[in-house]
Amino acid sequence: MTTTIAGIWVNIQERKITEGVLTIKDGKIYSFEEQPVTEKQYILPGFIDAHIHIESSMLVPYEFARIALTHGTVATISDPHEIANVLGLDGVYYMLENAKDALLKFNFGAPSCVPATTFETAGAMLDATDIETLIQRDDIKYLSEMMNYPGVLFKDSEVMEKIAITKKYNKPIDGHAPGLRGADAKNYIDAGISTDHECFTLEEALEKIQYGMKILIREGSAARNYEALHPLLKSNPRECMFCSDDKHPDELLLGHINLLVKKSIALGYDLFDVLYAACIHPIEHYKLNVGQLRVGDAADFIVCDDLIEFNVAKTFIDGICVAENRKSILPPKKHKIVNHFSTTPTQPQDFILKKGNKIRVIEVYDGQLITGETKVDVTEINGEVVTDIANDILKIAVVNRYSKQPPAIAFIKNFGLKKGAIASSVAHDSHNIIVVGVDDISISKAVNLIIEKTGGLSLVDGEEIHTIALPVAGLMSDLDCESIGKAYSTIDKKAKELGSKLRAPYMSLSFMALLVIPQLKLSDKGLFDGKSFQFSDLFCE
Repeated sequence: MTTTIAGIWVNIQERKITEGVLTIKDGKIYSFEEQPVTEKQYILPGFIDAHIHIESSMLVPYEFARIALTHGTVATISDPHEIANVLGLDGVYYMLENAKDALLKFNFGAPSCVPATTFETAGAMLDATDIETLIQRDDIKYLSEMMNYPGVLFKDSEVMEKIAITKKYNKPIDGHAPGLRGADAKNYIDAGISTDHECFTLEEALEKIQYGMKILIREGSAARNYEALHPLLKSNPRECMFCSDDKHPDELLLGHINLLVKKSIALGYDLFDVLYAACIHPIEHYKLNVGQLRVGDAADFIVCDDLIEFNVAKTFIDGICVAENRKSILPPKKHKIVNHFSTTPTQPQDFILKKGNKIRVIEVYDGQLITGETKVDVTEINGEVVTDIANDILKIAVVNRYSKQPPAIAFIKNFGLKKGAIASSVAHDSHNIIVVGVDDISISKAVNLIIEKTGGLSLVDGEEIHTIALPVAGLMSDLDCESIGKAYSTIDKKAKELGSKLRAPYMSLSFMALLVIPQLKLSDKGLFDGKSFQFSDLFCE
């Protein structure tokens, strides 16, 4: 089958823009004939998200593709780490199977750290043997983020074996090393780790580039590092890619990597440098089977109205128009439900604390995964340590979802709730139930709503309750993006009406159990200091 498209060809490799007619034959770019055309539309390679957890969109891969294709995304580098922590190898296989008919070119990795640490309870474990089972597959493209950077630095035998296995199959190794600097950063990179999406300062990124690392400029729903890192597009354009890491459904409805391209052009960065980061560098680094709009390549490309707004009129995959005028050709379909959820309802008294004069408090920072630590005097009523709403010191708890255990309890600042509670079974990375609230009755009720749904999001405001069911591993819906995006927008708005000033309260909450991001976090086993990489006492005096 042969197809022709007239327009203005954006040739990134040769850094030129030329009018002409593009010919597609049997899913490949057959030729481009330069000639004047009347169609003032721009033809360029499709966009690629260089690091994303599809699960964090709360959508299965197929439903993610139905929306992402409309924004000009033709491929992703997808880490199935989240579902692997719940279901192990079966979770990875679920993502591969669900993505088969999605047209978008998902490129999944082998999750390197399941569980992320030994200081929490996950639903599964992937050892070095499991990694080899995955990494030798053609549809597994890389070893996904090596979160256990202490294990790399101290040459933990299991960690080093996973790295060695990946090198044996000549596949890239993704990094995760927030704030790692100096000799530690160099040693981590020298182990063979090639990317990092966790840089939150320009100085950190520049140092890691100096040691030979590629930097993924992240702009997600929770972690937003674009403002700090975008100068790299001028100083080090060859070492950059764009990624979202985590993208909630309401924001995915609005755009994807196309928004970062638009923002970068508006800031005055060179068009071709920006498009290299968005379209070409991921293909080169991860050795993807994705076309770069060269003769002989797979016909994976997009058509835009202009090179300012980057509104995507059409998206092509292997020569097929898969999306046009913000509509995907993928039809609705039903999705298989898989899960691992085994705990029983809580009672308000499960969340009572009764000792101490001073407590360590997690400080959440809006738009960041890193947290701080502060120490405050306890607020006590009838011998119980309670929340201090006036000073925004709220109770936070993590409840084991895989077996019945007492909850781990701590306190958090800057969440802003004035009443009620919110809870989620999306709690990186082991995905136990995490909840923050102002009173034990609301906290227990919010947790029980999650248990009733075997996964999801919940909100309690007195007698009013709101829930979103996430039946696929307690992480994803089996519904389409419009449905889940609308439901998420509603519950997000309700959380803000409870008093939260955070841009994305549920996304921020989901990272408060992520122990590998400094500083203070909470697992189902207790309060954890990410700097010293050990448990920390809640009561400090």
